[in-house]
Amino acid sequence: MSHGSTGSEPSEGDLRKTGLALKHDREWDYELDRIVSAVNERDASTVGLQFPEGLKRRGPAVADDLRSLLGDDVHVMISGQPCYGACDLDTYLMRRTDVFVHFGHSPMKESEKIIYVPLFSNVDVTPIMEETIDELPEEDVGLVTTAQHMNRFEEMRSWLEERDYTVHTRRGDERLTHEGQVLGCNYASADIDADQILYVGGGKFHPLGLAMEHPDKRVVIADPVNNVVTVADTEKFMKQRYGAVHRAMDADRWGVVFCTKIGQGRWEVATDIVENNDDAYLITMDEVTPDRLRNFDFDAFVNTGCPRITTDDGPQFHKPMLTPGEYEIAVGNEPLESLSFDTFHGTW
Repeated sequence: MSHGSTGSEPSEGDLRKTGLALKHDREWDYELDRIVSAVNERDASTVGLQFPEGLKRRGPAVADDLRSLLGDDVHVMISGQPCYGACDLDTYLMRRTDVFVHFGHSPMKESEKIIYVPLFSNVDVTPIMEETIDELPEEDVGLVTTAQHMNRFEEMRSWLEERDYTVHTRRGDERLTHEGQVLGCNYASADIDADQILYVGGGKFHPLGLAMEHPDKRVVIADPVNNVVTVADTEKFMKQRYGAVHRAMDADRWGVVFCTKIGQGRWEVATDIVENNDDAYLITMDEVTPDRLRNFDFDAFVNTGCPRITTDDGPQFHKPMLTPGEYEIAVGNEPLESLSFDTFHGTW
């Protein structure tokens, strides 16, 4: 069931008017029937909705649809907290609602109160896979994708096998829900016996991290939304990270950032750095942004939260922002050659 903001019948939910520049229109199934059933089963009076950043503008329309289906005695609330993954649960709203619905990501922390609606993509993946053949010369190929395209995973595997590829897949670790799934912070599903990996999905961050985590493998990116095939190139990214490490080597005072989001905190990593460096200070915050750190008088920072804070926003911080591994290089505990991509493994 999809949603709309007018009428009693939910209309098709799509991203055509959200300002996102997509090659194909995308429709989403918000699984309203499942949410309504959960509310009725639990006799819930309050429902919390959490959307990823790109779909927040669709929140009021989804809330309207739910209100029309649930009745006036059920209150529907929308989280305004930043949300980039299932590690970004709005715990404040979650504690104050009987049912909490997290849209756009597969389950990470299981709870009877949380309903995960992954929002599978409707985009056909086979046309873009056709274009990858020339980039996949070897018989063995690893196959990975994101939560949005997981509904097509077996279709992808069959398509490759029909063309005589030996497809290697695995489920990484407890942080991952599905076989073949990768997150922006976890690429354990690519620990397979193949020198080439096909990543089917949008964006460059996931395949870039995958290529960094597995430098011995060639990562081919098949983007079915923007309809492009590329090969992951880590050179520019590596130069940026080496530059940040070099700038931090002369740092005297360090700010060690601990993220309080439920799925991102690495307390032991943060406290270990502080305990072993008299010039390191622990800073706690829920959302780590360049503006929030600008008033701190430190020479460099270490981010122990989501790796994307460092890799995506790193150049925007006024002082070098390093990963825990990069910090060890900057202070001389590890050689420069040990620089690697920062990832999360295991679960909470």
